Amino acid sequence: MDYRTDSGERYSVTRASYLLSDFALCRADGGWQELEGGVAWLDAGKSRTEASLGEAPVGTYTQIRFAIGLDAETNATDPARIPAGHPLDPNLNGLHWSWQGGFIFLAFEGFWNQAEGVASSGFAYHLGRTENRTEIVLNGSLAVVPGSPAVVGIEFDLGKILRGARPISIAKDGSSTHSQPGDPVAEALVANLPGAFAWRDAGGNLGDTGSKVGMRRAVLPGASPWESAFPASAQSQDSDDAAIALGRRLFHERMLSRDESISCASCHPQVTAFADPRRFSLGVEGKLGTRHGMPLFNLAWKREFFWDGRAPSLRQQALMPIQDPLEMNETLESVLRKLEEAGGYMDSFEKAFGTSEMTAERIGLALESFLLTLTANDSKFDRAMRGEGKLTEQEERGFRLFMTERDPRLGILGADCFHCHGGALFTDHQFRNNGLPIDEADLGRYRVTGSRLDRGTFATPSLRNIALTAPYMHDGRFATLEEVLDHYSEGVQRTDTLDPNLAKHPDGGLHLSASEKAEVIAFLKTLSDARYLTGR
Repeated sequence: MDYRTDSGERYSVTRASYLLSDFALCRADGGWQELEGGVAWLDAGKSRTEASLGEAPVGTYTQIRFAIGLDAETNATDPARIPAGHPLDPNLNGLHWSWQGGFIFLAFEGFWNQAEGVASSGFAYHLGRTENRTEIVLNGSLAVVPGSPAVVGIEFDLGKILRGARPISIAKDGSSTHSQPGDPVAEALVANLPGAFAWRDAGGNLGDTGSKVGMRRAVLPGASPWESAFPASAQSQDSDDAAIALGRRLFHERMLSRDESISCASCHPQVTAFADPRRFSLGVEGKLGTRHGMPLFNLAWKREFFWDGRAPSLRQQALMPIQDPLEMNETLESVLRKLEEAGGYMDSFEKAFGTSEMTAERIGLALESFLLTLTANDSKFDRAMRGEGKLTEQEERGFRLFMTERDPRLGILGADCFHCHGGALFTDHQFRNNGLPIDEADLGRYRVTGSRLDRGTFATPSLRNIALTAPYMHDGRFATLEEVLDHYSEGVQRTDTLDPNLAKHPDGGLHLSASEKAEVIAFLKTLSDARYLTGR
């Protein structure tokens, strides 16, 4: 949907993700009833549009109050201490500023142009910092009765974020903000946000019982809160260890391929952090694949697998190369028959799963159990962060560039890497168009979702072990890190699905200097975990 600023600029929104907290309802007597719903994370693009706000006493209420953003204590929470799946989990919401500290309260991104027919550019407004926490108070009517969940319909009009008390012109005021002190764009967002919300009569319920109060964004209904976990593949530590051992054995087993010529390890050797050192993998009979074989580590934190995210779980992903005509080109039935006839596997399956029965599901579970043990968290950078070592001056400068946005409007000239590669995992696990020309033969995530916005988007890889995992990009087109930095500096192609965090920059890219590129690369080389070179 297209919107217009008061200056007549046309803009569309690709991301509206935000944190809400401190919910309260105003009673008929004027007193406030605080709710214990904690923090809610809503995201329009992910259809995450509902949140449960907790218990509310029976009665009639005339106002609802909440904040966009967090109080100082919560904003300073160590993200490593946040449980997986919690609304503040950065790996889930992508709303933390990593080593800079603090959460992004509102990520508002998209494309804009000054007139129809004019090429679009990107904008990325990230509102954060405790002083920008914004309180919203809305008038309405809500009756909470025993045994019936109550629903408050809250409309968030995305067209009003740039209009209102402090209208924003993207052309005049700038295409990005990271809420630095005194930034007028951040101040305008804070002024405009209260007018973008309204209480609407939502109806319906939250599918729960008791006197619960919830909120729904009426503009984009149909929420399905994110739920994901990796269920245990066995019930005891002994069986866990046995499943891992079986998975490791299967990972190196050539009987998984039709002609028994290759195994998983053939395209994922440990010395290259389990990435394929070739541009494209070779399958049975020398068949050439179409994408670069991704590295395999820190997979417990991923939610979709492959460059296009077509596999929703690791155990499903593990079985798909076996059946791919360009890879192992085998059937699961044939694999099971070969393993049974070969002997030597029955005891391993019994130790792992309690019986010797071999099934495709158990093969997937065993491979998943092994793959989940592959972690990367002991690099030179990690040791420096723990106080067990120190980065060189060049590496330190590269880290600062990596973690700093590039906003000439404010005289801030970083390399802007952290938007996609921030956090301890050095990836946000999103799918993005990073400025490569769109290839009609491989449209990436679009193949899975069919969404126009996913044309030419691919998974953001982790930058851990990046010095070990050449070549780079989904098609392995870049042989060196120098080529990668040249791309982001000068080679970004402006297409209609280019990620807004790149589209906000001038044509070509970031236009980094030679020394800046060298410093960023020096930092990236500190992210290698030596265990992938020396064995485990």
